[in-house]
Amino acid sequence: MPELKDFTDEISRTARDAAYVVVGLGVLGLQRVQVRRQELSKRLAEPRSQVESALEDVRGELTRRARDVDDRLEKVINRLESTWEPVEQRLPSQARSFVHQARTQAREARQQIRALLPDHAA
Repeated sequence: MPELKDFTDEISRTARDAAYVVVGLGVLGLQRVQVRRQELSKRLAEPRSQVESALEDVRGELTRRARDVDDRLEKVINRLESTWEPVEQRLPSQARSFVHQARTQAREARQQIRALLPDHAA
């Protein structure tokens, strides 16, 4: 009977050692994955910052151009409004009121659109 007990003890030790080896390999594998993840994050950080920088440049250029278009459009609108003022003064009062409301609403709409533009290129 002592042989059977020795045999079962040996199996128990072997199973426990195997479990320790499996857990140890799992821990080592997890550590290796974490190291690789950190290395990859470091490798991707520089290209990401370059892309973000390039996008910021493009956003700035688009904003500058949008502001330029807005400035030019505002000059054209002001010129048109000043040209139409004498015509507006000749209209009957109801029509003049309607034109005035339309101009006010158009001005407010332009201001709302301007508010949507980023302030990068003031």
